[in-house]
Amino acid sequence: MVHYGHSNQLRQARAMGDYLIVGVHTDEEIAKHKGPPVFTQEERYKMVQAIKWVDEVVPAAPYVTTLETLDKYNCDFCVHGNDITLTVDGRDTYEEVKQAGRYRECKRTQGVSTTDLVGRMLLVTKAHHSSQEMSSEYREYADSFGKPPHPTPAGDTLSSEVSSQCPGGQNPWTGVSQFLQTSQKIIQFASGKEPQPGETVIYVAGAFDLFHIGHVDFLEEVYKLAARPYIIAGLHFDQEVNRYKGKNYPIMNLHERTLSVLACRYVSEVVIGAPYSVTAELLGHFKVDLVCHGKTEIVPDRDGSDPYQEPKKRGIFRQIDSGSDLTTDLIVQRIIKNRLEYEARNQKKEAKELAFLEAIRQQEAQPAGETA
Repeated sequence: MVHYGHSNQLRQARAMGDYLIVGVHTDEEIAKHKGPPVFTQEERYKMVQAIKWVDEVVPAAPYVTTLETLDKYNCDFCVHGNDITLTVDGRDTYEEVKQAGRYRECKRTQGVSTTDLVGRMLLVTKAHHSSQEMSSEYREYADSFGKPPHPTPAGDTLSSEVSSQCPGGQNPWTGVSQFLQTSQKIIQFASGKEPQPGETVIYVAGAFDLFHIGHVDFLEEVYKLAARPYIIAGLHFDQEVNRYKGKNYPIMNLHERTLSVLACRYVSEVVIGAPYSVTAELLGHFKVDLVCHGKTEIVPDRDGSDPYQEPKKRGIFRQIDSGSDLTTDLIVQRIIKNRLEYEARNQKKEAKELAFLEAIRQQEAQPAGETA
C-alpha cells in the first residue's frame, strides 16, 4: 500500500538533498519478495508521483538497489527507513550501497504499517476510530495477524534476547503501534501558504479514507479547473464518516486521513473536522470560488437536506468525473478476497525479519577476530 508513513519517509528523504527520485517496484517483484500488493503497479506509480516531495518516479525499479542503479540515475545516495527490507532468500536489499557508503536512513513513522491497515480492514471493529483506546479483540488480532507464535524459518525458537527486542514475538518493524498526532507533524506536512491574489479557491469535502488513486485522480481533475488553483480539502469527523458509510469506516482515523491528504501535491489546505454540509459561513470564511464533488453518491445530512444546497444555489457547485472507479470499498474487497494470501505474506515477512535479527545478534555476540 501507499500510506502517510511512506509520505513521511519521502518528506525526510527530500530534505536530505535537492532532487528526489523514487523507484517503484513492479507487482511481480513485490509478489516474489513480499507477497501480493494491495495496489497495482500503475496505481502505485501514480500515487507516488502525487506525493508533493517527489520530483521523479522510476517505474519497474529493481528490488535490490545496486550502485549501478544509483549511477544510472545520477544519484549521490539512496534513502530508506530504519526498518529492514529483505529479498526472498533473506538478504538485505541495500547491502551493496551500504558497504559503499551511499546509503542514508530516515525514521520510520510509528503507528502505521500495511500490516496494521490490512488488519483493520479484515476485522469489523470501530476501535481504530479512537486514539485513546484499542479493543482487546482488535489488539490481539492485529498483533498476531498472519503470524505464528514466533518460530524462525528453521523452526527453532528465538533466543530470549531477540524475544525481548520483539515483544509478543514481533520484530521492531512489523505490527501495531499507536499513532499519536502532534502539531509538529501537521506543520511538517502542511504547505503553510495562504491563498494569493489571482488564485481560485476550490473546496472539496469527504472522508478521503485509505487515500488512494481514485482520490488522486479526482483531485488532479479539480486542480485542472483553474490556472492557479488553491484546493482546500474538508475532512469529516470519524463519527460523521461512519454515519454515511457505515460498517467499520473510516479505516483510518481523522488524524491519519489529515496527513494522507496534506501529502498530496494538489492540496493546499485541509479543514480538520469539516462540517458535513457546505454552509454559507464556510464559503464566506474561506472565500470559496468553486465547490466540487465526485460522481459518488451524495448522502443527505442528518436532517435530510442536501449538503451542497448552498453552493448549488450560488451556482458554484461542480460535479467532477475523475475517470477512476476505485473506491475505499473496492480496496477492502481486494483485501478480503485475498485474505489468506495476505496472512501468508505477513507470516513469511515476519519470519524472515526475525531470522535476520537473530543472525545480527549472534554476529554481535561473537568474540572479536573469531569467524563462524
